[in-house]
Formats: sequence, C-alpha cells, structure tokens
Amino acid sequence: MLWSLETNEKELFLTFDDGPIPQVTPKVLDILDQYEAKATFFCVGENVSKHPNVFAEVKNRGHLVGNHTYNHSNGWKTSTFAYLRQYLIAQSLIDTEWFRPPYGRIKPQQLKAIKKRSMVVMWDVLSGDFDPTITIEQCVQNVVDFVQPGSIVVLHDSLKAEARILGALPIILKQLKGNGYTFNTLRK
Repeated sequence: MLWSLETNEKELFLTFDDGPIPQVTPKVLDILDQYEAKATFFCVGENVSKHPNVFAEVKNRGHLVGNHTYNHSNGWKTSTFAYLRQYLIAQSLIDTEWFRPPYGRIKPQQLKAIKKRSMVVMWDVLSGDFDPTITIEQCVQNVVDFVQPGSIVVLHDSLKAEARILGALPIILKQLKGNGYTFNTLRK
C-alpha cells in the first residue's frame, strides 16, 4: 500500500474522496485551478453514474481519478465477495489503476485481490474535513502542521465536508504554496 511518495522536491499529493458531487466538486476544482494545483480524486462509482459530467470535468481539468468502491463500502463490515463486486463495478465506470478503501478499512483477503489489479493508496495526513465537530482552522492545521515532502493528504469533496473543505482548501493551498510546495497527482 502507498502511504506517501519518495521525492526530492517540495511536492504534495492532495487526494479527494467520495465525489463527484455537483454541489462541491466543481468548486473544489475551481480552487485547485486558482493555485495551479493538481490532485487525485477517489470517486464513488454510484456518484460517477449519477454525475458523469462532473466526473468528466475532473479528468478534463488534468486531475487523476481513482476507485473508491461503488457504494463507499466499509471493507471490515462487508464480505470479501461483496466488497470485490463493489470494487469491480466501480472499476468498470472509472477505469483506473488507483484504489482507496473507504474509511481506510480493508480486510487482508480484499487487499490481496485488489492489489493484483490496482495500486492501493492510503495517506499520511488526514485533514478531518469530514468531521462536523472540527473547525475550518483545525482542518487547516491538521494539514499544514503535518505535511512533509511526498505526503499524501486526504480531503473530501462531499456534502458532509462541504463547509470545511471550501473554507480550508484555499488557506491550505495558499500557506503551503507560500512555503514552496507544489501539488501533483499521484504517480508510481
């Protein structure tokens, strides 16, 4: 599993989970454009089915896409057969070599099967933007205080995270860009 990337540059790898969502994802894309930042979007297959134009826009703007199962399945609470089915259905829609397990929860048998077809991506920095009990400022600090070159940062382009991500993302990008960081899509 990939937790961070080796790099000699001051570069970060922002990732967004749970979209595409028409009320949030286009706003996130606009903010990324303002800071010349590229990111990787781990998409829920059901959302890709519902919002193909938003999914296409993510790719058209030069971002990478990854598989996040079809229904945002928790691997610990889902049989291996059902989980792999969710993975494959989403894969047929997203067509990517990148996969992130929802909640970061995946059973060893699920991981073994998926690793044969996809790079499984985790993270080393968690923004917490999905948590309604934290502030925008805490979300910013959760990222800015803990990144290092090569960090994979988890953010969300979901309705649940909307207020925090739209408030925090411009601050995060401005501060980190001011510190000399660039923002790129994942790579092997």
